Amino acid sequence: MTTADEQIEHRQNQFHTWGVYGLLAVSTLLSVAAHELMTSPAEWYAAGALVVAAVLLQLWHGPRRGRRTPSVRGTAYYFMRWAVAFTLTWLNPFFGFYAATGYFDSDELIPGRRRQWLGLLATVVVVAGSQSGGMPIRSPTQWLLFGGLLVANFGLLLVVGHISQQEEQRSRERAVTITELERTNAALQRALDENAALHAQLLVQAREAGVADERRRLAAEIHDTIAQGLTGIIAQLQVVANAPDLAVARTHLERASDLARHSLGEARRSVHNLAPVALADAGLPEALKKTVAEWGERTGVRAEFTVTGTAEQLHEEVAATLLRIVQEALSNASRHASAGRVGVTLSFLGDEVILDIRDDGHGFDPLTVPARTGSGGFGLDGMRARAERIAGSLTVESEPGHGTAVSARVPLVRHD
Repeated sequence: MTTADEQIEHRQNQFHTWGVYGLLAVSTLLSVAAHELMTSPAEWYAAGALVVAAVLLQLWHGPRRGRRTPSVRGTAYYFMRWAVAFTLTWLNPFFGFYAATGYFDSDELIPGRRRQWLGLLATVVVVAGSQSGGMPIRSPTQWLLFGGLLVANFGLLLVVGHISQQEEQRSRERAVTITELERTNAALQRALDENAALHAQLLVQAREAGVADERRRLAAEIHDTIAQGLTGIIAQLQVVANAPDLAVARTHLERASDLARHSLGEARRSVHNLAPVALADAGLPEALKKTVAEWGERTGVRAEFTVTGTAEQLHEEVAATLLRIVQEALSNASRHASAGRVGVTLSFLGDEVILDIRDDGHGFDPLTVPARTGSGGFGLDGMRARAERIAGSLTVESEPGHGTAVSARVPLVRHD
């Protein structure tokens, strides 16, 4: 129970306890003031005795401490009080104020709705009698007035009773609603607790997924840098082994040395921040141009790089992804395509960047590409995974004998 409810309950207890005494006192004072209505000493003695009886009856009933439950004792008290009020009102109509106390507690004293209305009707009779000039009723005019007041008082009781009944119904409905809300709140709290547990579990899973994704990314970085560099070094050393003269051997040894230095730089960079060395001092177009030129010089394949649209400084992750895709595509072309010409085109198209790598090599059937093995490179799957990691896509078009075209489309995310 809230503080406001406790205050209301306290006031109701005070009213039901002291209100009867107050109305009895008011009735007694008014009756004394209208002393001419009681002409004989016997009436005065009877009235005094009844007032004392009313006080004793109220003391027997006791103070109200919370809403009472209707009972036989309460019914006896109600009708004994009514009998005292009826007799006092017969002696002096101003005791009708005391009789009106029957309006206030019939529902707490008398069990059963019908008995309660009978008690109220008895109270109405006494009150209407006092209002019409007192009892006994002596003239037809007084009878007419008594009948009208009886109907008016009882009609008011019906209206008030109906309103009270509706209010009780609303109170019960509110109580049911509050109970349902409490039950719903409890269920909601349980759901929140479960969601918190699920959230914690998802955080753990996301952390594990992040670790796995970072491992894949590191593997791809090592493949795109150190592994490809070592492959190039091996290829150059094989050429040196079969070189017809010292000048040719020296040329390929220098290329192998350059590849070794480049791979060492990439390895050191991977330890620091995994950003491609080629992008450290230049934008993506310059890095791609240099990468394509070096690859063409190293493999002896005619390689061209073209930029279309207005070049923009891309986000580091986007630029690194596109550079890695080009490196992987060129590595595949040198190992498998036996191409005579390779073209790389970087296109800036407003809200996206398109990277195309085309060669005129042997080509292949994309549907028959074998699964990647532990000894092989990351290949098409690796390039596709890189593009998808930054919300992009990668498509491959190839046909045996007609070359290969690799196209990556990624969002244009500018450098912050």
